[in-house]
Amino acid sequence: MEQYTVTGMSCAACSARVEKAVSGVPGVTSCSVSLLTNSMGVEGTASSGDIIAAVEAAGYGAAPKGAGEKKIAAKAAEEEALKDKETPVLKRRLIASLCFLLPLMYVSMGHTMWGWPLPSALAGNHVATGLFQMLFAAIVMVINQKFFISGFRSMIHRAPNMDALVALGSGASFLYSTYVLFAMTGAQMQMDHEKVMSYMHDLYFESAAMILTLITVGKMLEARSKGKTTDALKSLMRLSPETAVVVRAGKEQEVRIEEVRIGDIFVVRPGEHIPVDGRILEGSSAVNESALTGESIPVDKEAGDLVSAATLNQSGFLRCEATRVGEDTTLSQIIQMVSDAAATKAPIAKVADRVSGIFVPAVITIALVTLAVWLIAGQSTGFAVARAVSVLVISCPCALGLATPVAIMVGNGMGAKNGILFKTAVSLEEAGKTQIIALDKTGTITSGEPKVTDILTAQGVTEEELLKDALSLEQKSEHPLAGAILSLGEERDLTPAEVTDFRALPGNGLSAVLNGEEIYGGNLTFIRQQADVPEKIAKQAERFAEDGKTPLFFGRGGRITGVIAVADVIKEDSPRAVKELQNMGLHVVMLTGDNERTARAIGHQAGVDEVIAGVLPDGKEAVIRKLKRKGRVAMVGDGINDAPALTRADIGIAIGAGTDIAVDAADIVLMKSRLSDVPAAIRLSRATLRNIHENLFWAFFYNVIGIPLASGVWFPLFGWKLNPMFGAAAMSLSSFCVVTNALRLNWFRMHDASRDKKRITINQKEEKTMEKTMKIEGMMCGHCEARVKKCLEALPGVEEAVVSHENGTAVVTLSTDVADDVLKKAVEDQDYQVLGIQ
Repeated sequence: MEQYTVTGMSCAACSARVEKAVSGVPGVTSCSVSLLTNSMGVEGTASSGDIIAAVEAAGYGAAPKGAGEKKIAAKAAEEEALKDKETPVLKRRLIASLCFLLPLMYVSMGHTMWGWPLPSALAGNHVATGLFQMLFAAIVMVINQKFFISGFRSMIHRAPNMDALVALGSGASFLYSTYVLFAMTGAQMQMDHEKVMSYMHDLYFESAAMILTLITVGKMLEARSKGKTTDALKSLMRLSPETAVVVRAGKEQEVRIEEVRIGDIFVVRPGEHIPVDGRILEGSSAVNESALTGESIPVDKEAGDLVSAATLNQSGFLRCEATRVGEDTTLSQIIQMVSDAAATKAPIAKVADRVSGIFVPAVITIALVTLAVWLIAGQSTGFAVARAVSVLVISCPCALGLATPVAIMVGNGMGAKNGILFKTAVSLEEAGKTQIIALDKTGTITSGEPKVTDILTAQGVTEEELLKDALSLEQKSEHPLAGAILSLGEERDLTPAEVTDFRALPGNGLSAVLNGEEIYGGNLTFIRQQADVPEKIAKQAERFAEDGKTPLFFGRGGRITGVIAVADVIKEDSPRAVKELQNMGLHVVMLTGDNERTARAIGHQAGVDEVIAGVLPDGKEAVIRKLKRKGRVAMVGDGINDAPALTRADIGIAIGAGTDIAVDAADIVLMKSRLSDVPAAIRLSRATLRNIHENLFWAFFYNVIGIPLASGVWFPLFGWKLNPMFGAAAMSLSSFCVVTNALRLNWFRMHDASRDKKRITINQKEEKTMEKTMKIEGMMCGHCEARVKKCLEALPGVEEAVVSHENGTAVVTLSTDVADDVLKKAVEDQDYQVLGIQ
């Protein structure tokens, strides 16, 4: 996605206009414009020149993000783009406007309504008072000329925006008041003092100036609030160090961070930030990674461990090799994800965008109709103009345009600060709608590293003797379970002895000679060939297996020495996370390639609702496809084999410590690699969506209530009418309220499960599936099976085909009825013969 900075936008109508213009450029496949960050994300093959030209033709300005004097200034340019430049400008305009508005209000309202004294030059001279008001109102209009320039330019381009409403409202008040002032001079010439006094009440110069000033107040409050919504992204950008100390030609030298290359050796002293991603070559330290993961507890690091840019070295001296630099560092990727999410749009925003695109023309039409209706009804021109101006200045398209992006930005920033990265606005919105959550077992529910869980010794054998024999055998083994025993040996400072005649017997176990005596280890079947296994030990080993553990038997010289149980233990937070997901109304499924008994044991410990075992690496995607028929599915995984399932699911969630492929395939990345962050991500998504609904309700409600009131609909019944100044005040506060409501998300506690509600349940209806068994002749091998399976599963309505060349069958699972002739033709086109279908 190419990102651009867009200038000149003032409301949702502007962003809709830019989006429409760029979407029409040949080669653009998608375009998303953010009013919040004044940015635009474009995908496709169109050149940047064509895109910028389209934006300029629409009446706005654009430039590629990071475009500057040098490429190395990209980060600074990005920060500059997010910097709040509007507030200082608006503040100066507001102060200048108030300097002239206050005297104007004193004369127009203070004297007229409350009889405040006037200078002798104005006292009793109503024409002079009117001229004073016109002069000061004109000065305020010049100070706020940007509204008129932007508004009339947008009308010239036939895409009126909010500034057009303000310009028309203020301009109409000024022009009508000027007409009244001239009429007043005529009455003065005729010495008709009563008419002069009546004209004084038809002057709206103070409204023309007050409208502009109040809108400026609202714009300033809105700008300040919008600036706070991007604080998370700006704070991430400030984390990256500017320089690094590298070792070149045997000497340490400080260089700019952009000059560090992969393979460079750099050093980090205590108290310094790590400049780029790297691997520790020498030294050990406690590294504070809270900047990236939100985890406040420092992580102990030593030689061989990986470190990330922007993390803080707290204690020891580190000598590291750079592995990822520039835009490839973890920090840069996080910044890119957060920035991309801000540049995309959530599906719910499309409704507001469609409304915003026609909002301003509709309001102008309503204002003209209001003016005409009151004139036809016999009301005075002043009354009719006041009602039309009120309609123009109370209408607020900005509240609609900001309702979604401000909540998305704050929610995304909150997630980033807590180590939960939503790649797009879509993923932030859709995560909360999840109904089924599928969890990969290894590395997600479990730690992914087998550990020794139990040690059972035979009579007369100590734990240390058993472990020493096991270590001596396993030190030469490449089996994954051997690592668990070796790790325990390191923890207990046990040194394995050297063995001879080592033999590995695949599927059975190991044997070797130690001090002239044979030692061996393996499964129960293998050990029983070497020694007698007491019934008590065999039963306890069976209980280990029922609990999902793998019992490893060891013996020496014809007698058994004991059993060591090894298991991929579940993470400490897994049961709590699963329980929280269930309390939120989600159906929790565990996927694993383990056998049914082991899978059930792990599933029971974790507390999941459903266990699907024996799933081959390429079968997870098919399982997700089936689950999606019951509801919206989120898949959580960490391995390469999880990538297809992560892509197939409605929402893919990758454990941050997993493979790059899994992270790339996912919609959400959990930097802390904790399962408890899954319910936190869903909780945050739901809170963000709730906040968006609140914002949209307010934006629609405000306009639905305000426009009829401003037009005078209730005047005949209740005598209610709205002064244009109060309309402008309401408009200025509307957007401020929406942005402020979104900022409340900063105080949302995403790990607090006390308020979880079971709002979403899966479809409990039984799936209407049917099976057909095909008798097939001609299949000779696994390759034949694969061909038949592929051709059958390509047919619409076929969910799965289980093919066996040994049995000469294909069991086909159907979601809808598929004719036998269709199934038969698909197979026979592959040069096999179908003997029958049942």
